[in-house]
Amino acid sequence: MVDVRFIKQSSRKILITGHYGSGKTEISVSIAMLLAKEKQGKIAIVDLDVINPYFRSRERRELLESRGISVYGSIFKTEVTAEFPALGAQLRAPLEDSECSVIIDAWGNDSGSIVLNQFSKYFMQDTTVLSVINASRPDTSDLSGALSSISSIEDATGLTVSAIVNNCHLLRETTTGTIIKGHELCEKVCEKTGKALWCDCFPEGIVNPEDLSGLSFNLLPLGLYMRPTWLDR
Repeated sequence: MVDVRFIKQSSRKILITGHYGSGKTEISVSIAMLLAKEKQGKIAIVDLDVINPYFRSRERRELLESRGISVYGSIFKTEVTAEFPALGAQLRAPLEDSECSVIIDAWGNDSGSIVLNQFSKYFMQDTTVLSVINASRPDTSDLSGALSSISSIEDATGLTVSAIVNNCHLLRETTTGTIIKGHELCEKVCEKTGKALWCDCFPEGIVNPEDLSGLSFNLLPLGLYMRPTWLDR
């Protein structure tokens, strides 16, 4: 059985950044669902990704709210108008609530940092800033690209990445070898930057976590909540 106590031991606010396609949203939703399963009190997802029109955590609002997870982000409640980059003022509420665990799904490029910087005062304290590295994506497939992604996020936001997340995957074709490949790259990143490896992600039901038992102390199961079934046809 996977032990996810490392999530609960993190800061009240977990800010998830990373290059486009790294899997930030899937990780955000999976963390929130795991915390809800453990009945960890008030939980919220703050969706700051108003740049990317695809795979947004607020698209799973109904599922998340059914598990007791509050969803904050766009001022619009329907996805018909969600392409307008407009954030609701109410999303400040969970950030200011000291009793609420908050997962912030942030965009990782320069455009997204403009949005993130509006709320930077909330992330100066009690925040774990994660950078997701997906070694299967062209822009972060090697050490140079991964380091560039992290430094661009830090330079644009003024925040310091606390730790690295390995999310090397090939969707439903992910194997143990895929995850090991990403782990090896993330180890090089950690060695170069002095940052810690927060976890290795694996798609639940596709890769057996027992096959990863010697990889790292922290394994994060991903539920593939953001994967529309029509993409697998």
